[in-house]
Amino acid sequence: MKAISFLLLLLIPAIIHAQNEVKSADALVSPRIIKTNISVGGAGADIGGFTSQAIQLAVDAVAKTGGTVKLTAGTFTIKAPVRMKPGVNLVGSGKETILKREKGVQTKFVVDADYGELKLIVENADGFEIGMKVQVTDDENSSCWNVSTAFITDIQDETIYVDRGMIRDYRADKNGLVSNASSVIDVIEASDVTISNLVADGNRTENFFADGCNNAGIMVMHSKNVTIDNVHIKDFNGEGISWQITENVTVKNSEISGSGNTGLHPGTGSPFSVIENNDIHHNDNDGLFICWRVYESRVTGNKMHNNGRYGICTGHKDTDVLFQKNHVFSNGSDGINLRGEREANASHRNTFEENIIENNKGYGFSVNSPAKDLWLKDNQFKNSVNTQKAAIYIFKGGSKPQLENNHFDKHEMGEVVFE
Repeated sequence: MKAISFLLLLLIPAIIHAQNEVKSADALVSPRIIKTNISVGGAGADIGGFTSQAIQLAVDAVAKTGGTVKLTAGTFTIKAPVRMKPGVNLVGSGKETILKREKGVQTKFVVDADYGELKLIVENADGFEIGMKVQVTDDENSSCWNVSTAFITDIQDETIYVDRGMIRDYRADKNGLVSNASSVIDVIEASDVTISNLVADGNRTENFFADGCNNAGIMVMHSKNVTIDNVHIKDFNGEGISWQITENVTVKNSEISGSGNTGLHPGTGSPFSVIENNDIHHNDNDGLFICWRVYESRVTGNKMHNNGRYGICTGHKDTDVLFQKNHVFSNGSDGINLRGEREANASHRNTFEENIIENNKGYGFSVNSPAKDLWLKDNQFKNSVNTQKAAIYIFKGGSKPQLENNHFDKHEMGEVVFE
């Protein structure tokens, strides 16, 4: 009898699953629609041309059914960001497929651009074109959520018309500027998107700085189930890849280099992120800047090196993240930095294991946060050129991590140092 009761207990979940399973008929209520594949670029392509307009035409067509836009080898001139749509895969032909931003243009506006306004009266509209994405700033509103972005809908003389109203009051007498600083690829309010096998060239020396909460080499916002695979983001005058207010974004097997700000910037609520097997190097600021509310995520198998500040920086409500088998080396300041936060907002329950933290120019690992359940296990703190001042440095406001089986080279200040 006990054996029968135990068997019934085992079968109950399967029975419940069978009862709750939703059945569907083939082509009864909804038609069966085959996914579309369209090629763009050179000889033999469905859509000829090496422009952002040609790519956008294909993306918009494929979005009707879902499917793939295949780019041939060649250099595509990007006047405006390629705007991805739900269910569309953008696939290049490897490093020979290059999406390169065109030369930037910028001017002052001569009349204040007020909240909600849909037009900009500028000093000189030459170089701007309908369809471009623009960025609007002044000296008091020049970063993140204080920056307005919109697409140009018309230009009449020195008046630029846009599709979205200003989100702040911008003053002409406080260096009010409008530029076409914008992404190479935008994924905005889209799901089930893949971008793979291509190069996104930001043409940094000929473009103005683009704010990272609104633009990046690849910008993902209000989106979910997005994969970026085997992509090289190079020389973007801003952030390499930024994703804000997202779910299930994966960045893998990619290279991010030469960015004018951070290499990777997940934030503003981006749980379930996966960052794996990437080479993130020679970016002006951090290699990986984990901003706000990036939780239940994985950072594994990456190289973060030769970045201007930290290799990895994390902080505000960035909880339950696994950092495993990363090589963090030769960065301009600390290899890994936990930012200062109040305890309620600290980066709790993060685990760092099997990482190599080597020859950074500040501390190997710095803790300025009262984070709970912070674990460092099986990491190697290497210091062959004597640039790391301490392997682990704990600031006055920081908590001591749980340490298990870590290996330490000699450091001038010591292995674990308290302020």
